[in-house]
Amino acid sequence: MKRYWEIDALRGLMLVLMTVTHLPTRLTDPLGQPFGFVSAAEGFVLMSAFMAGLVYSRIGYRDGVDAMRTAFWRRALKVYLAQAATLLFLFTVITAVGLRIDQLAVKNLVSYYLAQPHDGFVFGLLLIYEPALLDILPMYIFFMLLSPWVLAFALRHGWGGVMVASATLWALAQFGLSEWVYAHAVVWTGLPVPFAEMGAFNTFGWQFLWFGGLWLGASRNAPDAKALRLPSWLLWLAAAVALYGLYWRHNNGINGQAPFGGNEQLNLLFDKWQLGPLRLLNLVALGLLVMRFGAGLAHRLPRLHWLEAMGSASLPVFCAHLVAVLLTLAFYGDSQTARPWWGDVLLLAGVFLMLYGVARLTLWRDARKKLAKVVVVH
Repeated sequence: MKRYWEIDALRGLMLVLMTVTHLPTRLTDPLGQPFGFVSAAEGFVLMSAFMAGLVYSRIGYRDGVDAMRTAFWRRALKVYLAQAATLLFLFTVITAVGLRIDQLAVKNLVSYYLAQPHDGFVFGLLLIYEPALLDILPMYIFFMLLSPWVLAFALRHGWGGVMVASATLWALAQFGLSEWVYAHAVVWTGLPVPFAEMGAFNTFGWQFLWFGGLWLGASRNAPDAKALRLPSWLLWLAAAVALYGLYWRHNNGINGQAPFGGNEQLNLLFDKWQLGPLRLLNLVALGLLVMRFGAGLAHRLPRLHWLEAMGSASLPVFCAHLVAVLLTLAFYGDSQTARPWWGDVLLLAGVFLMLYGVARLTLWRDARKKLAKVVVVH
């Protein structure tokens, strides 16, 4: 299947921004949410969902629903193995280093595991206990497991009912649906993992972003698919929202990344973890502009092949960035000023060289596998 280098480059950019945000350096705050009150995580999930819809709906149309479902499950298994390997690295190497040098950042990160090692290990592998930084892949796996059923239904009956149900769940998530489900799960099953240790991302909120992206991707393969044409008034409105979000984010010197400072109730409107309504509006505005102008802009700018390589090998690069962040936390802690400026520059340069090396190695290995299959066939 043809690769979309523009999507790969955008995913590579999201990985760069996530790495800069997660590594504790002087650039963490300035480059966090650089385009408004939207983070790299939203862009990465949306683009991953778009590509999933594009790729797997094509399999569904060509080879049938069973083949599509198998392809989804294979990908979910691959992501699960990556999550399990990263989790075991955290529980063994990082925890051992953190305890040996008495690193508070590591102790805080794995506090539940240190208090309940058996439950932490078992429920971690069951994707229920999700330490900070390791909570996005479990959500991705859950969406991948749901997607073949949702996509099969949508291919037969249309996306209207799917998106109404998804929007309803997102709205309920803003009013405590996750907490309600958790409370009942504890009563029915005796689940010992505290709610705060089950990952920061609200799955009921973020599923709307995933299935919206899945819909956009799958719609490109529909038999009656037409070119997307956005009315000019909508683009002007999107531009106004995006520019105001950008201005508010970077002209908010007192409040930083919190749009309303210490007002927690108003900040929930932009909340990342629940995917608050104003954050979603900011994201939609940026998405509309990218859909309309992204391809033309990409073909006018020089191609950054290193970004494309990182986006093409997104899963290994994502896991490698977690390894780099965890090692940094283990040896330096979470202080953003633990090193001088030149130390931050060297750290970032070394990490990005490592990530690019992982990407190139992954692409080389994948090319070798494809070549071996061609040789076997012939």
